[in-house]
Amino acid sequence: MIGGAQALLVTAGAGMGVDSGLPDFRGSEGFWRAYPPYARLGLRFEELADPEHFADDPELAWGFYGHRLELYRQTVPHTGFDILRRWARTRPTTVFTSNVDGHFQRAGFPADDVAEVHGSIHHLQCLRLCGYGVWPADGPDGSIDVPVDEDTMRATGPLPRCPGCGALARPAILMFGDTGWDESHAAPALARHADWLRERRGTGLAVVELGAGTAVPTVRRRSELASAASGALVRINVREPEIRHDRGVGIAGPAAATLTAIDDALGRPGTG
Repeated sequence: MIGGAQALLVTAGAGMGVDSGLPDFRGSEGFWRAYPPYARLGLRFEELADPEHFADDPELAWGFYGHRLELYRQTVPHTGFDILRRWARTRPTTVFTSNVDGHFQRAGFPADDVAEVHGSIHHLQCLRLCGYGVWPADGPDGSIDVPVDEDTMRATGPLPRCPGCGALARPAILMFGDTGWDESHAAPALARHADWLRERRGTGLAVVELGAGTAVPTVRRRSELASAASGALVRINVREPEIRHDRGVGIAGPAAATLTAIDDALGRPGTG
């Protein structure tokens, strides 16, 4: 499927980042192993990833997101990203991801080719939606830095503020129950992605899906819809590799090792 594809759609969920060393938030136990202070407080990921905390308890909210922002900055994307970039050099390729870590761009994918359906932690917005828009956390005047006490997971320094009105800032990402997300930064890439798919339907498109689970099925649905006509879906997932209606191939494995194995096979005579 991959070797013969005329175009590639890469779709990715949270499992894509695990091989880079990012924590697995699957279930409360997995989240609490990554963040023991929240286990002591009995707070689940879904409860912390709630925009209401930025108004009610901003030090708690920015403790969680400030720590994640720095973690994503410091983490190096794994070798699977490099393999996908090499495949992308030989045919048109686009990325659709629910991840907010910005690692596809870090790995060399052009920003215009990466559709971030839940936004990016590397961009901020005004909590009040004053109209200023979205701005980068890493700007020409320096990077936003949020000191965090790792014993309490609370922010300890000055919190990011909106340059327009001075109100509290928050990451420009879609959280649970979020009615205040400013999607203006994410929207153009998502529109380009939709146009790209329309142009390539029925033209030998293959979908490579990586680490996208069923709890939030946005990425899996995109993969299945894009590959519906051809059945050319390669689903790589450690826990949930199942394929519906036999429309594709499911591989129970981690992203980096599985991509490496496929890449090795593509390099052998008669297999690519």
